[in-house]
Amino acid sequence: MGMRRGFHRVWMYVRSAPGTYVWLAVLFGTSVALHHMSPEFEEEFLRQRSTNIHELSDNPVRVLVASAMWIEGGYWLPYAVLYSVFHAPVERWLGTVRWLVVCGAAHVLATLISEGALLWGIRHGMAPASAVNTLDVGVSYALAGVVAVLAYRIPVRWRYAYVFGVLLVYGVPLVFGRTFTDLGHFVSVLIGFGCYPLVVGRGKVRNPKETAA
Repeated sequence: MGMRRGFHRVWMYVRSAPGTYVWLAVLFGTSVALHHMSPEFEEEFLRQRSTNIHELSDNPVRVLVASAMWIEGGYWLPYAVLYSVFHAPVERWLGTVRWLVVCGAAHVLATLISEGALLWGIRHGMAPASAVNTLDVGVSYALAGVVAVLAYRIPVRWRYAYVFGVLLVYGVPLVFGRTFTDLGHFVSVLIGFGCYPLVVGRGKVRNPKETAA
């Protein structure tokens, strides 16, 4: 009986954040597919779905969508945890549409800004010309944006500590690593903080039982 009740609660939680868990299901399927590819085929396969300068120039919409459906390396379980900790609460709080706006804004804008910075670096001799074909897939920009927007849900007395922690986690790699992905992650965080208009008027997190009803 206790196990059945536990499964029921998990199912109610999943139903309360449908976008999060549909996305996770897609990532699970694509991760399984990656594990059945040879390393050489996997690299070329992902490169064609990468938001690098070359692919963005040819078909930006296709690769911006496709890149968010794959995880480089195929390590799905850590993302299942992160999605449950960050994406699901934000979707339940803001609603699926607003949550998608945050994810989309962070993913698209951070990609364009970071790849634009990389293109500038190539043109000024700060990066090799081969960087136009850099492998760049994944969901980390959207995740960073959601992590940031969640700050507005944190109680005020803990909010500044949370914001400081987020800036530290994403700012330190930018200072010391200075890669285009480090820039993309930090930009995503700023975009998440900038999504305050989307949180205005949002009350408490939805109750999974109410959602199911």
